[in-house]
Amino acid sequence: MSIVNLAAYRFVSLHDLPMLRERMRERCALLDLKGTILLAPEGINLFLAGSRERVDAFIGWLHEDPRFAAIVPRESLSDTVPFRRLRVRLKQEIITMRQPAIRPEGGRAPALDAATLQRWLAQGHDDAGRELVMLDTRNDYETALGAFAGAVDYRLASFTGFPAAIAADRGRYDGKTVVSYCTGGIRCEKAALHMRDLGMSHVYQLEGGILNYLEQTDGAYWRGDCFVFDERVAVDKRLRARPPLPRGERAGVRGRADDAAEPGRPSIALPASTRPSSHPSPQRGEGAYATRAELDWSGA
Repeated sequence: MSIVNLAAYRFVSLHDLPMLRERMRERCALLDLKGTILLAPEGINLFLAGSRERVDAFIGWLHEDPRFAAIVPRESLSDTVPFRRLRVRLKQEIITMRQPAIRPEGGRAPALDAATLQRWLAQGHDDAGRELVMLDTRNDYETALGAFAGAVDYRLASFTGFPAAIAADRGRYDGKTVVSYCTGGIRCEKAALHMRDLGMSHVYQLEGGILNYLEQTDGAYWRGDCFVFDERVAVDKRLRARPPLPRGERAGVRGRADDAAEPGRPSIALPASTRPSSHPSPQRGEGAYATRAELDWSGA
């Protein structure tokens, strides 16, 4: 597999957005990179794909700007570029939550590394003995493909619904340690800050999200596949692209692939086996998607 797929973000105050957009466009065009970059006053969020040499050149160029020097991209590989074009867009937020009081560029909530999370999941509690709760902050069509075993899933239609969902269910978390997670870390970072502002104690964000967890561990306690916002649709716990979609379903996913960095409901009808189900399914093969029943199974 010769194509490197990058996912990266950084909450940092940005003021020169129009100029920065042009610089990003020019550099990506020069390197023939495809994907989506979102720029907002609160930071940058990007999904890009290209050859190893050109991707590395872009990250090297990006790190020359002190505002982006700390960006640590997440990588996966594919045989082809899963984007049709390059888009660099200016937004109000790099991930829409509509909670103006939440300002991640001003400071982060505590982050939990992948190895510590895996150890806590094996223990069933944190190092202080508090019960551990995994909280999925992604949308329902994402969680239908895969999730951490036993995670709380509010089946969100969009991330803007998270504040209301957590407010209605706050009592669930009393006396427990909460680890919020998402695909690459951006949503769970805002979610953790919001919960902290609500007065909830012992709240963490999963550093680097699901993709980093799968990269840094053997994927224990993860069930199914991880939805990604490009034409691959999902990757397995080894970060390998899943088998191609049937021809009739490929076009629908492209609209979301081009909007990769701004998650929203895809215009694709996911295969029937990915839809939530309360009934066990037949044994699935290596190339099949997980079902909700399989995701609810707990254990290593």
